[in-house]
Amino acid sequence: MSPMEPGRRAQAIKAEAARLGFDDCRVARAGFLEQEAPRLERWLREGMHGQMGYMASHFDLRLDPRKLVPGARSVIMLAHNYFPERTQSDPSAPVLAKYAYGQDYHPVLKAKMRQLWEFMARSFGAIEGRCFVDSAPVLERAWAERAGLGWRGKNSLLLNARRGSFFFLSEIVCDLDLPPDPPVGLDACARCRKCIDACPTQAIAAEGVVDARKCISYFTIELKGRQPEAFRGQFANRVFGCDICQDVCPYNRRARPHGEPAFAPRPGLLELDREGWRGMDQELFQELFRGSAVKRAKFDGLRRSIDFLLEDAPGEGQEP
Repeated sequence: MSPMEPGRRAQAIKAEAARLGFDDCRVARAGFLEQEAPRLERWLREGMHGQMGYMASHFDLRLDPRKLVPGARSVIMLAHNYFPERTQSDPSAPVLAKYAYGQDYHPVLKAKMRQLWEFMARSFGAIEGRCFVDSAPVLERAWAERAGLGWRGKNSLLLNARRGSFFFLSEIVCDLDLPPDPPVGLDACARCRKCIDACPTQAIAAEGVVDARKCISYFTIELKGRQPEAFRGQFANRVFGCDICQDVCPYNRRARPHGEPAFAPRPGLLELDREGWRGMDQELFQELFRGSAVKRAKFDGLRRSIDFLLEDAPGEGQEP
């Protein structure tokens, strides 16, 4: 292991992360997330994970990254902006979550993290660790909060005072000894409840707690089968994912467009109007969403969501 002082190691890692395009990089000390254990247990016990059975698996691993990487000492948290320069042009068209405009973020971020890992190995010698982008049972928002990337808003998402919440999180769990960054240490949402009030399906069950069984993102991405009739007319024109709670957040007024070419929308996607969505077929789906996170829903899933919206949707040209 390189004799470089831990503080200088952290500085070097953060500088390289910035060079690779990450917007922030902070460090937390690996350990047990004691405050998260009762929260996760209660959320699962009340069934708020819906059909996401994987969330009930590997309970112990979710709470302690040292069980994923034996000997881990640090959790390096990374944030990458995905806020777009422009959005869909037809206000009556079904609405995509902004993170799904470009290429699937998983391989994009994994490639950047691989480069960061290679830099760390060259700079510090033999190290043990793993890189994760939604690829393991890691409570990334809890670790991001502990590392000082921000605080969790009432919609459960991580908020940053300068960047808002439109950013991806990823992490490296490793055996490097790095000085931890201080957490933000405050709830800067104060009495604001814009996200709670704006959710059309009332999915925010309590401050910081989202009931997936009422969440539009869950219905349009995770749910297997047709959306519940009880929620017909409540989707606010959302067809894949949902940004409503982020769009109304005052901190996202500070969001600035990303500069990552991989996250640029495929030509024609943002211009697709209501009738174009209505006529979506397998060929158009492949053209617009090749390599996109939308492929997770597959054509049949997206088609099901389109039909659910347009069977009982606002009239032409009408705002959702």
